[in-house]
Amino acid sequence: MSARFLARDTIPLSSDQWTQLDRLVVETARRSLVGRRFIPIYGPLGAGVHTVPLHEFEGVYIGEADLSGEVECGLVKAARTRHIALPIIHKDFLLLWRNVAAGTIGIPLDFAPAASAAASTARKEDDLIFNGNPELGLDGIFTVADRIVMPLGDWSQVGNAFNDVTQALERLASEGYFGPYALAVSPLLHARMHRVHERTGVLEIRNVEELVTAGVFRSPVIPANRAAVVSVGAQNLDLALAQDMVTAVLGPEKMNYLMRVFEVLALRIKRPRSIVTLEGPMP
Repeated sequence: MSARFLARDTIPLSSDQWTQLDRLVVETARRSLVGRRFIPIYGPLGAGVHTVPLHEFEGVYIGEADLSGEVECGLVKAARTRHIALPIIHKDFLLLWRNVAAGTIGIPLDFAPAASAAASTARKEDDLIFNGNPELGLDGIFTVADRIVMPLGDWSQVGNAFNDVTQALERLASEGYFGPYALAVSPLLHARMHRVHERTGVLEIRNVEELVTAGVFRSPVIPANRAAVVSVGAQNLDLALAQDMVTAVLGPEKMNYLMRVFEVLALRIKRPRSIVTLEGPMP
């Protein structure tokens, strides 16, 4: 994004200090983000893009094999197309002018407020990915209408997590959605998989990881009684990214510097049936 839109020349930070701040924001976000670890990125498209098309597909397709290439093989095409808005996800923070002034004489700047803002922005990104936002017309993994919903067993009992995931994978495969698969769970359910599976003598999560080769992920934005098994790939879902996470200067605030960490993106679920959510009563 052009520096003039970020108003970076309105604050007396050196290029090295901006580099330090940018690196801290990116590294903090990378440690916090969950959805991006298994959902492919579409973009970047440019911060000025307001909407993107969402092509929704129904069912799965298999090709044909013949010697002449003349056998009718059907056509992959969208059943529905609509446009979704790309919201600005942001968190503001304040740099005190005295700290900035100290940085001009060689004292290291403390960019902790920027790191905190980056972590907050990352958490909101994952909240949109998993829980959606009805007011913005955005579906999430746990809210999209046509997903497959299955009951969540009692994961406090060893073996139930493995059984639930196995059944979810069987359901996805029966509908034509194959691996790699990813599993996203709440912190509570993630902790409950760290028990020794009596049938194998190893932690249950290790057996689950052999099934979901795209990874097992936990996020605090996922409700305690929820888990999702996803057939990953751009043909099923992606993140439409207009602007990746970056820091801008909003302006002076009583001599201090009001700043913002922000990004512009939205989740596009193209095949809702590629998602199985496991839902149960509060544990």
